[in-house]
Formats: sequence, structure tokens, C-alpha cells
Amino acid sequence: MMSETICLATKRVFEPPAFVVPDDACDCHAHVIAVGDARYPLVAGRSYAPRPASPRDYLDMLDRLGMRRGVLVQVSVHGTDNRYMLSVLRGHGERLRGVAVADPAVGDAELSDMHAAGVRGLRINTLFGGGVGLETLQRLAARIAPLGWHMQLLIDIRTLPALLPQLRALPCPCVVDHFGHQPAGLGPDSPGFQALLELVSGHGWWVKLSGAYRISAMPGYDDVLPLARRLAATAPDRLVWGSDWPHVAVAPMPDTGHLLNLLARWVPDADTRRRILVDNPAILYQFQ
Repeated sequence: MMSETICLATKRVFEPPAFVVPDDACDCHAHVIAVGDARYPLVAGRSYAPRPASPRDYLDMLDRLGMRRGVLVQVSVHGTDNRYMLSVLRGHGERLRGVAVADPAVGDAELSDMHAAGVRGLRINTLFGGGVGLETLQRLAARIAPLGWHMQLLIDIRTLPALLPQLRALPCPCVVDHFGHQPAGLGPDSPGFQALLELVSGHGWWVKLSGAYRISAMPGYDDVLPLARRLAATAPDRLVWGSDWPHVAVAPMPDTGHLLNLLARWVPDADTRRRILVDNPAILYQFQ
């Protein structure tokens, strides 16, 4: 049964960039959502009631933050029906890439069509209703490895230590959302975060510096700073930044510009920020 959680409206006014955003900067985590359109129904098992999130509004947000590129992640409320996201990707192929949601029965022709549209990964979701779970991870990873894609994991990394033998053997890299989605107060020395660092530094995994407001218990998200600093010191070439726009299922609604400006505090060095915003996404999502 659907939760009573109703998403708040995304802020239209937000902080301007507080640092020079480099050319071809990429927001590596955002969603488009069709609401009230019979062509693109919402799944019955969703965890929240979303508001529409249009490609026009998303691209406008990118423009105002001085960001050229974006990565759309199939949102849980649309389940494995990727058609809306794919239609947006096809209309903005020079600017956008995507991460889809599919089950292991997905056909080769469908995977090929998604690749042509700009999809470069598949998402596993253990935290919100409507997603595809960890039981499909190995089979999906085997399907997409020949395409040069990655698996993206929305997972609480407190579960990682028990999963390490399975995860080390995957045939493709993985990208972990939102710092690993464990409470930031547990710190970078927690067993889950240490397991994440091992996978990033030793097995070619990636982490999204995104969703600070989802894991923080402090004003200004100050408890996220040690996590970001440890990741940047360990594997700066394996980090990307994401806005998580339109910030579904949270309250209060965060300021998207402030989320970008946090990066200057987390990563004071401009050259490293450029790698996180430009160079790393270009490799991971195969921007030309």
C-alpha cells in the first residue's frame, strides 16, 4: 500500500554557485517524473507520492548552476518502465546520460536500445518501493558487463561487510548513491564505510557525493564533511557529484544551489573538484 508521504515542491530560487563551476560540469544524479500522464503510470508499490519533475525544469536548474551535463536516474515510482526517462534522453543526447531499472529478463534488443539512448548503467534499489532488489545484482551485472555499463546501488552500506565476497566477484563496477546512505554520524571509521573504501580503492567502484540531507542529523550537514574528506583523500578519481533533484520524499526541501556549494567545502582544491565534476563523469558515463 502506498505511503502517505507527499513530496514537497522543489525550490525555484536557490543559492548561486560560490565557486567557478568548470566547463562541462556534470550533475550525476537527478530524476524526471511524469505525474498525471496516463502514458507513464506510477507503480502501485511506490513509497511516496511525487510531484512532476519535467526535463525543462531540470535543464533550467542546470543552466542556473552553470552545469552543462546531467545524469538521469530512473526513479522508483516509475518502476521498470523506463520510457519517460528514455524519451528525455533521446531529446538531449548531447547533454544527458541515464541509469535505468530493469529485471534480469530484459532482452538484448531492449538493452541495445537503451544504450543508444544514452543509458550507461542499471540501478538496484533496496530503500524505496518500486525498485529492483539485490537478489538480481549478479544476473544483471553479467548482462550489462559486455556493454561497458555499471550497476548503481541505492543501499545502506551497513550491509556491505556481509556482502563483500559477492561484491568483489562482480564482473562490472558499481556506483554507490548518497555516500552509501548510512547515518553520517557513524563516521568514516564505521565497518560499512570501511567496506565501501575497500571497494572504491581496490575494486574500481565509484561513490556519488550526493544526498547529504538524507544522511545528516546536523545543521549545514556538518556531519557529512568527514565522509567527503575521507573519500576525496582515498580515491578522488572515483567520485562524482549529484544534486538528487527534485529531492523526493524529504522535508524540509533542500536548496539545490547550497548542495553544490557544499562541494567547495568538502573538496577545497579546485583541480580535484574539476575531476569530480567533469573528468570522472566523462569517463563513467561515456560523454564524448
